Amino acid sequence: MGRRDPLVDAYIAKAEPFARPILRHVRVLVHKACPEAEETLKWRMPTFMHHGILCSMAAFKGHASFGFWKGRQVVPDADRHGDSMGSFGRLTEVADLPSARTLTGYIRKAARLNEEGAKSPRRPARKPRPAPRPPADLRRALDGAGKARATWGELSPSHRREYVEWITEAKQASTRARRVSTTVEWLAEGKSRNWKYER
Repeated sequence: MGRRDPLVDAYIAKAEPFARPILRHVRVLVHKACPEAEETLKWRMPTFMHHGILCSMAAFKGHASFGFWKGRQVVPDADRHGDSMGSFGRLTEVADLPSARTLTGYIRKAARLNEEGAKSPRRPARKPRPAPRPPADLRRALDGAGKARATWGELSPSHRREYVEWITEAKQASTRARRVSTTVEWLAEGKSRNWKYER
């Protein structure tokens, strides 16, 4: 028999009023579909365990979420909510979730996958972003500064990108010119854009 955690009771009690019914509904369904599931808090969110992480739920100021650890293997279109946590997007009421019958099926499927030791599929590797091209005003400034140009050539693409974004985000020409000048000065000293925060 699964174990209920008083910390989850406290989490639900502290949640925004709109989120409490959602969290209670999910909790009841998880224990109904997988009676052996145990509750805990992971990453400060109520998480259900059954042969590993089964699923988790969370409440925020304006929405709640519920999702499966092996989301894409359990819910066919889990990825369509790309910018939000969970398998079903931003939840503001119980009706935002699939029907109790459908959700129970998903929970049982997730439990079965965990029991069988299924691994989460790896996400496809992202294509590396191309190295940033310095804007024309920075190129001109680097042409006359050998040491700064040498440092620029040794920087990783991400460090170059930090400088390029800092320069191109300037709203006024005077600010941009000052940033180009500072960039050349820092590069001549062998510094990255965020050198102040490096250890």
